[in-house]
Amino acid sequence: MSKSDRAPAYDGMFEKIERADLNELHFRYDKSSGLRAIIAIHNTRLGPALGGCRFIAYNNDDDAIDDVIRLARGMSYKAAIANVPQGGGKAVILKPMEAFDRQDLFQAFGRFIHDLGGRYITAVDSGSLIRDMDEVAINTPYVSGTSKDGHDPSPVTALGVYAGIRAAVQHQLQRDSLKGLRIAVQGVGNVGHALAALLHKDGVKLIVSDVDDNRVHRCVTDFGATVVATDDIYGVDCELFAPCGLGGILNAKTIPKLRCSIVAGAANNQLSDDSQGDLLHKKGILYAPDYVINAGGLIQVSLGYLKKTDSEINQRTIALGSTLTDLFERSRADNTPPEQIANRVAEALLFD
Repeated sequence: MSKSDRAPAYDGMFEKIERADLNELHFRYDKSSGLRAIIAIHNTRLGPALGGCRFIAYNNDDDAIDDVIRLARGMSYKAAIANVPQGGGKAVILKPMEAFDRQDLFQAFGRFIHDLGGRYITAVDSGSLIRDMDEVAINTPYVSGTSKDGHDPSPVTALGVYAGIRAAVQHQLQRDSLKGLRIAVQGVGNVGHALAALLHKDGVKLIVSDVDDNRVHRCVTDFGATVVATDDIYGVDCELFAPCGLGGILNAKTIPKLRCSIVAGAANNQLSDDSQGDLLHKKGILYAPDYVINAGGLIQVSLGYLKKTDSEINQRTIALGSTLTDLFERSRADNTPPEQIANRVAEALLFD
């Protein structure tokens, strides 16, 4: 292959790095375990990069690279807004198509992390498990969320979203109580179910959807929830829509269907692109920026890694409600979507 043939690929890679303001991008292939992993370190101004390890199948290497860069950037913004002493990073392990030894794979990943000398700290993410973090910990101390430390981010993420919902309801609806409100929860996995439990205790009327029938049936049994089809959740007549599943669900097709006053949920990257935040704002729908309201999990693994108490972690997580209230008030005063206000705050901390 000639130099001219290779040049576009290199240009494309560095364009991605420059566009995301990414500090470092690391690759590791381990032949014996089959590990193919990428670690993106976005920003370390506030401390070593912290972010979970995603373990899923990708269609190709480019998709994995795009995903890890996007996720690492989001973690920097989340860490800055949450005021934790770490920066943003992320890892992806490309799930092998052939048979593999899971323990060997994650032990090899631990060696990869350790070779970075503490610049990146990992944790669980989509597809990875606490027991996988136990394997990582065999070869490196730069991991949070093992079976020994007990830092499960799901319940704390739900607590932060709950605090954010209360803040959003108070701001938008001028209500201090959630009792009697109709809240549609999209996705009732670990975080969504934990959130539904907190809302149920406050007397919320729950409407739920999920691709997994067992999950929705559990919500019916536990909370008396009403179930709707996955495609119908957007058009439910409710006060608040809580996306707690996949990202990119707020887009040009779904936003016109919304019949709510507030969108506030745990899912990452809820807006398919920045213009969708403008659309929500123009429709008068209050949007709680996802990386702010769902930062409880990050607070858990961040402060847990630093040996803080559960009480300290919960207090910091509940304080996300106050952070959101400030963003909502500034949004109203400036007539600017809340996520744009949040971005400005984070960027001032990361780059100014």
